[in-house]
Amino acid sequence: MITIENPILPGFNPDPSILRVGSDYYIAVSSFEWLPGIRIYHSTNLAEWTHCTDLLVDQIDLRGNAQDCSIWAPQISYDQGTFYCVFTNVRNTTRPFKDCRNYLMTAPSITGPWSSPVYLNSSGFDPSLYHDPDGRKWLLNALWDYRKTTPNKSVGIVMQEYKETEGLVGPKTNIFSGTDLAKTEAPHLYHHQGYYYLLTAEGGTGSGHSVTVCRSRAITGPYEIDPKNPMMSANGRQDSPFQCTGHGSLVQTLEGKWFMSYLMTRPVEGAAILGRETALQEVYWDTLGWLRVKNGDTIPDRYLQLPLETHVHKEAQVFTDDFAQTLLPEWNGRRLVPHEQWCRLKERPGYLRLMAGESLQSHFDNHLLAIRQKDLCFEAETLMDYKPSHFNQMAGLVLFLNEENYLYLYVTYDETKGRVLRLMKNEKGHFTLFDTCVPLKDQPVQLKVVLEGSQGQFMWRQDQGWQRLPAQSILFLSGGFTGNFIGLCAQDLDQFSGSYADFAYFRYQEKC
Repeated sequence: MITIENPILPGFNPDPSILRVGSDYYIAVSSFEWLPGIRIYHSTNLAEWTHCTDLLVDQIDLRGNAQDCSIWAPQISYDQGTFYCVFTNVRNTTRPFKDCRNYLMTAPSITGPWSSPVYLNSSGFDPSLYHDPDGRKWLLNALWDYRKTTPNKSVGIVMQEYKETEGLVGPKTNIFSGTDLAKTEAPHLYHHQGYYYLLTAEGGTGSGHSVTVCRSRAITGPYEIDPKNPMMSANGRQDSPFQCTGHGSLVQTLEGKWFMSYLMTRPVEGAAILGRETALQEVYWDTLGWLRVKNGDTIPDRYLQLPLETHVHKEAQVFTDDFAQTLLPEWNGRRLVPHEQWCRLKERPGYLRLMAGESLQSHFDNHLLAIRQKDLCFEAETLMDYKPSHFNQMAGLVLFLNEENYLYLYVTYDETKGRVLRLMKNEKGHFTLFDTCVPLKDQPVQLKVVLEGSQGQFMWRQDQGWQRLPAQSILFLSGGFTGNFIGLCAQDLDQFSGSYADFAYFRYQEKC
């Protein structure tokens, strides 16, 4: 036996859907506005996970989608040689409505080629495709009813048969209307010992997040609720190693053990800067046939025992891109896939050339190239060559949660001082331009950011040592559905793509 530490997928990796095919394990997570979307991780032992592939590389257009929308809760499944993936593209969540579209993709291999997304329905979100032992397939999703007076308008889980040649057929059945925890979503259906077991997320994705289990002899119900519901929840439990635990999905190992992947947070001073992460918990079926956490409680374990002979060494997170040939797959674009059209590696060999796009608050052409923050303490650094000639031209290093929350160290132009270094912040939609306005020499500049828990500090260097700017609280880079990202970006609000910034490298390293 070896001991591993949760989370298994640190940083922004929410809504895990876990799957075993033979001796291979896969987890799909939500990507929201970040592309390429639907990140897939792979493992052969449940302990060591690596980025395997991304779905929706060039198959969907997210430009214009509202904040905290886009790709929600993908679910992956496998049946008779074919991989399936269903997901939601949420366009808008302004109450009372939720504009969303559910899609299905298939592939002969987890790495593709994946079919173009096929539209299914728009009645709700968090779809899952269940392959019944009798050969039929069923689509489940949360049902949204705009007529409800509560802010969350989920009225349970609806199910409809799916046929490969015809699509959705037959009646829609509301198989589960939820418990008093409410906000019922994220359905996952399993067949075990003569019962259909339905796992759902309830209580919202915040502190009340929970895993609810119910069961029925018939797939259409009625479903009996676990008498000890919720099966997992950290709500009100300060002794829990993690908070916001929920959105579970199950996998059985070749040895017959059961594990549940679920999302959780690690708040710093109450703020989940890393976003919602993925952890793993051993579970079992009790003598009455109900699913239970292995530790006998309803809160998860930080450490997990796995039946492995080889020790798994957890190394410090390090990411380096010297922009030699192609962009490394760790990179993400905001509603845009990183593409040669704006991320160029050929025009100046050894450099990344970012063509300047729209502002950091744009929902269309935000030329931001970023990676997930995976650690509570880290430093990130780059060397940038940029020659702006107008105050509306900017490029630099940014901490970015979403369009309403970012902290940006950038080079721009000032009419009296020439090329300068400045700092801006958007906190919950309130914009601040700091007084910092440092004249720069006409040469490349190194930019760095160091984060330690709730504090972030930007630095810069040209000829001399690192010059430090005042530390800033970064607690505001939390909330919503995603986590903080660290990125390189360029903007030209005078002439779209009228300027560009060249970056010689980017380095990220865990520090504690």
